[in-house]
Amino acid sequence: MTDKIKDLAADFVNGNISRRDFARRAGALGVGAAAVNFALGGAVTQAMAADFNWQAHKGKKLRLLLNKHPYADAMIADLAHFKAMTGIDVEYDIFPEDVYFDKVTAALSSHSNRYDVLMTGAYQTWQYGPARWLVDMNEYLEDSSKTAPNYDFNGIIENLRKSDAWSGKPGEALGSKNAKQWAIPLGFELYNISYNKRIFDKLKLEPPKNLPDMIEIGTKITKDAGGAYGVSVRGSRSWATIHPGYLSAYTNYGAKDFDVSAKGMKSVVNSAQSKEMNKLWVEMIQKCGPKNWATYTWYEVAQDLGAGRCGMIYDANIIGFFENGPGNKESGHIGYAPFVPNPKMDHSTSNVWIWSLAMSSFSHQKDAAWYFIQWASGKNFGIFGGVKKQLVDPVRETTWKDPAFKARLDKNYPGFYSAFEKSLPDAKIYFTPQPLFFNVTTEWAAALQRMVAKEVSVDEGLDKLAAHIDHEMKSAGI
Repeated sequence: MTDKIKDLAADFVNGNISRRDFARRAGALGVGAAAVNFALGGAVTQAMAADFNWQAHKGKKLRLLLNKHPYADAMIADLAHFKAMTGIDVEYDIFPEDVYFDKVTAALSSHSNRYDVLMTGAYQTWQYGPARWLVDMNEYLEDSSKTAPNYDFNGIIENLRKSDAWSGKPGEALGSKNAKQWAIPLGFELYNISYNKRIFDKLKLEPPKNLPDMIEIGTKITKDAGGAYGVSVRGSRSWATIHPGYLSAYTNYGAKDFDVSAKGMKSVVNSAQSKEMNKLWVEMIQKCGPKNWATYTWYEVAQDLGAGRCGMIYDANIIGFFENGPGNKESGHIGYAPFVPNPKMDHSTSNVWIWSLAMSSFSHQKDAAWYFIQWASGKNFGIFGGVKKQLVDPVRETTWKDPAFKARLDKNYPGFYSAFEKSLPDAKIYFTPQPLFFNVTTEWAAALQRMVAKEVSVDEGLDKLAAHIDHEMKSAGI
């Protein structure tokens, strides 16, 4: 690589020239894209290292436990820059999601020191954190000798920061003053509509505005689209069925999972609001959902959207992003729309899933591990992942405001950015934090399956579910 491209990259990173001028002058030098990216990475590395000793743990080695996901792929693609900046070597094990959480639980519960940093969801920290398997990141965030001055933790979207922080007291709100920061957000997803524009244009349809509207439009698609069914949502007997579109709609109808008082936690999944929403949800699946709905996970929902087997999904917005990419049958045909399930509401209440980075309490390299976590959740990697890779949705406001990131979305994924903006203000975790989360939501999904299969009415099914949850909580002393 020539000194000219290195100097040019340094001028750009230091703000001496604009992005447009950088691109024009790099092109004039006849330098390939790979060399340009590497030069930029090197310039960023030097700029970051100027005000903080990133080499404090040079020569150490970290081991990561990663879920196979585009967010992990983005980190892996930029590891060379982390190694150059810190002198820390990084190895990793990566597993598909169907076995990943078992691997995490096994490593932490055995107090293994094999892994220093791991990917996790917020719900998992409700078990891992109070068990003292994870490090409270506050001790690092509050230590200026270990945290770079330009890290800017508060630059991460507030609802995401709070969703990864919990005191460990059942029922106490996420992000409270005495909360422990069990993990740092890396990338997330919120829940709105991704739809097949080809099918919608053929049938002269507009994206649904609310849940009754979705049932009507989905039923028409199932009847008239020539093979595609209306709406894809998850249905397997798993916590993962409850937390995406389902809980977002549930919350929008004013329903809660628990009432919390001085007497403890009481299930309210059988409230009037819950029964109203669930009757509509069950009707939607029965009239215009997939035939094998009770087997559907993230993967089946995504595959059906990408293959044109459904008219729309009410699930992670990033599914619509991924399935609109090259290699899928419906690439270029996916549209995006915000969604307010309750006709009486004027805004969405999207639940979120957050892929986050946590530090094992059993790591022998905690300080070096923190260097990796603040790098991977920092501003520069956020823009690299968002602009060059598939780190969508990124967690930092600086990435969403970056002109190159917005231009990428507007050009290749029209409507994605505006749908996100409308859904973001009220996007957060709406579950009440408590250590039996997975027990409760798995039984919740089972009850939903029974209601859809007409084995029990919605009213009776929810009454039985509430009684079951109260018994579980009481047995656990909660």
